[in-house]
Amino acid sequence: MQIWVDADACPTVIKEILYRAAQRVKCQLTLVANQPLRTPPSPFIKSVQVPAGFDVADNHIVQQANPQDLVVTADIPLAAEIVEKGAHAINPRGELYTKENIKQRLTMRNFMEEMRSTGQVSGGPPPLNHNDRQKFANTLDRFLANT
Repeated sequence: MQIWVDADACPTVIKEILYRAAQRVKCQLTLVANQPLRTPPSPFIKSVQVPAGFDVADNHIVQQANPQDLVVTADIPLAAEIVEKGAHAINPRGELYTKENIKQRLTMRNFMEEMRSTGQVSGGPPPLNHNDRQKFANTLDRFLANT
């Protein structure tokens, strides 16, 4: 099992939780981004820089991820592809995407995007707060304990 991170938009505090978890359970953690990333020195942590472009990092993750891997992403279309592939996805707020909930999340995401494009809704989700960070850490710990 490996953890992949859609790192371009992943909050620093979430990356730090992931660094500690990878060290603790001795699991490979790979951050994928279209810009250089600093990672702590560790045999379990690495970063991959992909070329700039729409969905290049997402496509790299989908191609590389194996069933039973975990992908950390706030990108619901990426999460849907990962779940369909048989792997697991979790967002930075600690929600684990499953075959049972991903279609509903994707439908809601598409609906909200349509509302934003017509000007009926503006903005995105609220900033990550302490409860979100705690929920992410707890969900990640439960997932790692069950693998």
